[in-house]
Amino acid sequence: MKRSGLLSLLEAYVPADALETEMYLKTKKFVNDNPDCFERTLQIGHVTASGWVVSEDRSQVLLMHHRKLDRWFQPGGHCDGDADVIHVASKEVEEETGVRNFKLAQDGIFDVDVHLIPANSKDPAHYHYDIRLLFEANPEDELVINIESKDVRWIPMQEVKLHNDSESLMRMVRKMV
Repeated sequence: MKRSGLLSLLEAYVPADALETEMYLKTKKFVNDNPDCFERTLQIGHVTASGWVVSEDRSQVLLMHHRKLDRWFQPGGHCDGDADVIHVASKEVEEETGVRNFKLAQDGIFDVDVHLIPANSKDPAHYHYDIRLLFEANPEDELVINIESKDVRWIPMQEVKLHNDSESLMRMVRKMV
Protein backbone atom coordinates (compact mmCIF):
# COMPACT_ATOMS: atom_id res chain seq x y z
CA MET A 1 0.00 0.00 0.00
CA LYS A 2 1.29 3.43 -0.93
CA ARG A 3 0.11 6.86 0.12
CA SER A 4 -2.68 6.43 -2.46
CA GLY A 5 -3.85 3.37 -0.48
CA LEU A 6 -4.33 5.43 2.65
CA LEU A 7 -6.02 8.17 0.64
CA SER A 8 -8.45 5.55 -0.74
CA LEU A 9 -9.18 4.33 2.79
CA LEU A 10 -9.77 7.93 3.88
CA GLU A 11 -12.07 8.59 0.90
CA ALA A 12 -14.23 5.61 1.92
CA TYR A 13 -14.44 6.73 5.57
CA VAL A 14 -17.22 8.78 7.15
CA PRO A 15 -16.25 10.57 10.39
CA ALA A 16 -18.59 10.30 13.38
CA ASP A 17 -18.92 13.96 14.39
CA ALA A 18 -17.73 17.52 13.75
CA LEU A 19 -14.48 17.16 15.71
CA GLU A 20 -13.52 13.94 13.96
CA THR A 21 -14.47 15.51 10.61
CA GLU A 22 -12.03 18.35 11.30
CA MET A 23 -9.24 15.88 12.12
CA TYR A 24 -10.15 13.72 9.11
CA LEU A 25 -9.84 16.73 6.77
CA LYS A 26 -6.51 17.70 8.35
CA THR A 27 -5.27 14.14 7.88
CA LYS A 28 -6.30 14.02 4.20
CA LYS A 29 -4.55 17.34 3.55
CA PHE A 30 -1.44 16.23 5.45
CA VAL A 31 -1.17 12.95 3.51
CA ASN A 32 -1.81 14.72 0.18
CA ASP A 33 0.79 17.43 0.90
CA ASN A 34 3.57 15.24 2.33
CA PRO A 35 4.92 12.33 0.27
CA ASP A 36 7.05 11.32 3.27
CA CYS A 37 4.07 11.38 5.67
CA PHE A 38 4.82 7.84 6.93
CA GLU A 39 8.37 8.74 8.04
CA ARG A 40 9.08 9.56 11.67
CA THR A 41 11.79 11.93 10.40
CA LEU A 42 9.13 14.33 9.08
CA GLN A 43 9.39 16.73 11.99
CA ILE A 44 6.05 18.52 11.58
CA GLY A 45 4.24 15.23 12.09
CA HIS A 46 3.64 11.78 10.67
CA VAL A 47 1.02 9.10 10.16
CA THR A 48 0.68 6.57 12.96
CA ALA A 49 -1.60 3.54 13.21
CA SER A 50 -3.31 1.93 16.17
CA GLY A 51 -5.73 -0.85 16.97
CA TRP A 52 -8.96 -0.59 18.95
CA VAL A 53 -9.10 -4.22 20.04
CA VAL A 54 -12.46 -5.38 21.36
CA SER A 55 -13.98 -8.62 22.55
CA GLU A 56 -16.34 -10.31 20.12
CA ASP A 57 -19.36 -9.11 22.14
CA ARG A 58 -17.92 -5.55 22.17
CA SER A 59 -18.17 -5.38 25.98
CA GLN A 60 -14.40 -5.05 26.57
CA VAL A 61 -11.45 -3.27 25.01
CA LEU A 62 -7.75 -4.11 25.26
CA LEU A 63 -5.71 -1.17 26.55
CA MET A 64 -2.11 -0.69 27.58
CA HIS A 65 -0.74 1.58 30.30
CA HIS A 66 1.90 3.48 28.31
CA ARG A 67 5.19 3.65 30.22
CA LYS A 68 6.44 7.04 28.94
CA LEU A 69 3.06 8.81 28.87
CA ASP A 70 1.78 7.14 32.08
CA ARG A 71 -1.75 6.84 30.65
CA TRP A 72 -3.95 4.11 29.25
CA PHE A 73 -4.22 3.96 25.45
CA GLN A 74 -4.98 1.56 22.65
CA PRO A 75 -1.86 -0.13 21.18
CA GLY A 76 -0.31 1.70 18.24
CA GLY A 77 2.78 3.32 16.88
CA HIS A 78 4.81 4.89 14.11
CA CYS A 79 4.57 3.66 10.54
CA ASP A 80 8.33 4.14 9.99
CA GLY A 81 7.95 4.21 6.23
CA ASP A 82 5.30 1.47 5.98
CA ALA A 83 2.28 2.93 4.16
CA ASP A 84 0.10 -0.09 4.99
CA VAL A 85 -1.66 1.24 8.11
CA ILE A 86 -3.57 -2.02 8.60
CA HIS A 87 -0.27 -3.93 8.74
CA VAL A 88 1.27 -1.34 11.08
CA ALA A 89 -1.71 -1.41 13.46
CA SER A 90 -1.70 -5.24 13.46
CA LYS A 91 2.04 -5.34 14.19
CA GLU A 92 1.68 -2.83 17.02
CA VAL A 93 -1.22 -4.76 18.60
CA GLU A 94 0.85 -7.93 18.64
CA GLU A 95 4.06 -6.27 19.84
CA GLU A 96 2.44 -4.19 22.57
CA THR A 97 -0.08 -6.68 23.98
CA GLY A 98 1.23 -10.13 23.10
CA VAL A 99 -2.12 -11.04 21.51
CA ARG A 100 -1.55 -13.15 18.41
CA ASN A 101 -4.98 -14.50 17.55
CA PHE A 102 -6.94 -11.43 16.49
CA LYS A 103 -8.72 -10.34 13.35
CA LEU A 104 -9.74 -7.18 11.57
CA ALA A 105 -13.35 -6.64 12.65
CA GLN A 106 -14.28 -3.94 10.14
CA ASP A 107 -13.06 -3.18 6.66
CA GLY A 108 -11.42 0.20 6.43
CA ILE A 109 -10.79 2.87 9.01
CA PHE A 110 -12.53 2.82 12.40
CA ASP A 111 -11.45 6.26 13.66
CA VAL A 112 -9.15 9.15 12.76
CA ASP A 113 -7.42 11.30 15.36
CA VAL A 114 -4.88 14.11 15.19
CA HIS A 115 -3.04 14.96 18.37
CA LEU A 116 -0.03 17.06 19.32
CA ILE A 117 2.97 15.26 20.76
CA PRO A 118 4.84 17.61 23.11
CA ALA A 119 8.52 18.37 22.54
CA ASN A 120 10.97 16.12 24.36
CA SER A 121 14.74 15.77 24.58
CA LYS A 122 14.90 14.06 21.14
CA ASP A 123 12.07 15.61 19.09
CA PRO A 124 10.34 18.95 18.64
CA ALA A 125 6.58 19.15 19.21
CA HIS A 126 4.81 17.49 16.29
CA TYR A 127 1.49 15.94 15.27
CA HIS A 128 0.45 12.32 15.02
CA TYR A 129 -2.15 11.64 12.35
CA ASP A 130 -3.46 8.41 13.87
CA ILE A 131 -5.39 5.96 11.72
CA ARG A 132 -7.31 3.56 13.97
CA LEU A 133 -8.46 0.09 12.92
CA LEU A 134 -11.01 -2.11 14.68
CA PHE A 135 -9.87 -5.60 15.70
CA GLU A 136 -11.47 -8.46 17.62
CA ALA A 137 -9.63 -10.76 20.01
CA ASN A 138 -10.44 -13.24 22.73
CA PRO A 139 -10.07 -11.83 26.27
CA GLU A 140 -8.97 -15.31 27.40
CA ASP A 141 -5.80 -15.16 25.26
CA GLU A 142 -2.51 -14.55 27.05
CA LEU A 143 -1.32 -10.96 27.33
CA VAL A 144 2.33 -9.91 27.45
CA ILE A 145 3.65 -6.66 28.89
CA ASN A 146 6.51 -5.24 26.86
CA ILE A 147 9.05 -2.48 27.52
CA GLU A 148 6.65 0.22 26.29
CA SER A 149 3.95 -0.58 28.83
CA LYS A 150 3.43 -0.77 32.56
CA ASP A 151 0.37 -2.97 32.15
CA VAL A 152 -1.92 -4.47 29.50
CA ARG A 153 -5.47 -5.47 30.32
CA TRP A 154 -9.00 -5.94 29.10
CA ILE A 155 -11.17 -3.09 30.36
CA PRO A 156 -14.98 -3.24 30.43
CA MET A 157 -16.20 -0.66 27.88
CA GLN A 158 -18.18 1.25 30.52
CA GLU A 159 -15.01 1.61 32.64
CA VAL A 160 -12.69 3.08 29.98
CA LYS A 161 -13.42 6.59 31.24
CA LEU A 162 -11.96 5.61 34.65
CA HIS A 163 -8.62 4.87 32.94
CA ASN A 164 -8.56 7.61 30.29
CA ASP A 165 -11.48 9.97 29.76
CA SER A 166 -9.95 11.78 26.76
CA GLU A 167 -12.32 12.66 23.94
CA SER A 168 -10.15 10.55 21.64
CA LEU A 169 -10.84 7.32 23.55
CA MET A 170 -14.39 8.21 24.54
CA ARG A 171 -15.30 8.73 20.85
CA MET A 172 -14.18 5.16 20.12
CA VAL A 173 -16.18 3.89 23.10
CA ARG A 174 -19.29 5.69 21.75
CA LYS A 175 -18.79 3.97 18.42
CA MET A 176 -19.19 0.63 20.21
CA VAL A 177 -22.70 1.44 21.47
